[in-house]
Amino acid sequence: MSEPVSLFDKFYGCIAGVHIGSAMGAPVEGWDYDRIDAQYGILEELLPYEHFHNGWVREAGTTEDGVERQKLMISAIMEKQDRVTAEDVRNMWISGIKPESAGMISEPFEAVLLAMAKSGIPARDIGKYCDYAGLNSFSRSCHPIGLINAGDIPNAIHDVNEVGQLYQTTNGRGLKWATVTAVAIASGTKAGATVDSVLGAIFDHCDPDVVVRELERELKRTAKIKDYREFRHTLYESYNIRGIPYEVSYANEVVTKAVCIFKWAKGNVKEAMVAAVNMGRDTDCVTAVAAGISGALTGTTTIPESWIKQTDYATTLHVVTNSQRTIKEHAEGLYQAYRSRLHRLKAYSELMGAL
Repeated sequence: MSEPVSLFDKFYGCIAGVHIGSAMGAPVEGWDYDRIDAQYGILEELLPYEHFHNGWVREAGTTEDGVERQKLMISAIMEKQDRVTAEDVRNMWISGIKPESAGMISEPFEAVLLAMAKSGIPARDIGKYCDYAGLNSFSRSCHPIGLINAGDIPNAIHDVNEVGQLYQTTNGRGLKWATVTAVAIASGTKAGATVDSVLGAIFDHCDPDVVVRELERELKRTAKIKDYREFRHTLYESYNIRGIPYEVSYANEVVTKAVCIFKWAKGNVKEAMVAAVNMGRDTDCVTAVAAGISGALTGTTTIPESWIKQTDYATTLHVVTNSQRTIKEHAEGLYQAYRSRLHRLKAYSELMGAL
């Protein structure tokens, strides 16, 4: 019998899965899987890459825009030492985003959202003005919302729909798919959690028509596949749209693939990461979700230490990042905030339970 995974290691595994997976998937983002196969065979290392054609060749292990969104959420949670609102995260946008990041690390539409954030309109109205309501902007970065609500699925869902309004409209498809990420993490952190219990929590708590129906379809189609090459081909049959803005980055595709990989890899973070990186299309985002969910269940035991060190090293060179904390420092900050939240809940329970 394997040793139980500590709650802190679940936090650490989740954040490590996101950051390393994002960095590993970034060099082949947008590629079809046959192009990855032709150039690398199986890609399972961190590589340098260039994005946005701006001449910045990024050190192997450099993370991208989705992790920058996540870092701001983590910073807001660390500052508050508790669950956060859209206003809390908006304030962190204003104080934490470096002006020079526009065109270097963030997506163009994020500059518009930041300008609106500075205008003083209510934070929960900002997402109404994003043209891309169905994207994975939040679903691939909302892991800290699941972690600060570890074991607390209803509040994880509530906070996705609160904080997510910075990026997308209330009850929009993007946020419905983001609840999958947060529910999976909140449930995976529970003592005794399993792959099946995480999937059960998703089915029990997420939208039955928008989310569960699509997940069930693709989980059924991939249920008996053992080889990842056949696995990715089967998913490509369902998800191959081209010719529209952000064609590979819609939340239903990214999250469905990630959940299927999580099940296929049985929560093994390294195996989930490598499978997702070689899936093609939005490789960094699929990997961030698949590896993040897996890490929240199984921790860091399958993640090579060299991958953590290289990603941390790349962060020291990342001059436009919103935070140069190490992966472990991000996890420690989140974990401390979670412990502070528990302490307040315990004190409240003792106070009111004595009456």
